[in-house]
Amino acid sequence: METRIALIGIIVENMGEVENINQILHEYGEYIVGRMGIPYKQKGVNIISIVMDADNNTISSLSGKLGMLEGISVKTVYSKSGK
Repeated sequence: METRIALIGIIVENMGEVENINQILHEYGEYIVGRMGIPYKQKGVNIISIVMDADNNTISSLSGKLGMLEGISVKTVYSKSGK
C-alpha cells in the first residue's frame, strides 16, 4: 500500500470537543508521526498540528471525523507523492 505524508492543521475553538479530538487521534495513532499543540490563550483557541504517514483514505477519514466536530476547523496538506 502506498502512503503519503500529510500535515493536518486543527484549530480548536470549542474546548468541549477536546476529549473527542483526543479519542479520534488515538484511533489513528499508528499513522501519526508527530503531534504539536499550541494554546493561544489571547485568542481563546488551541492549534494542533498532526503529521501522518498513511494512505489517502486513512488521512481523509481522520480529517473528516475531526471536521465534523462542532467548533473545530481542519485543513490537510498532502505531500506530492508517496515514497
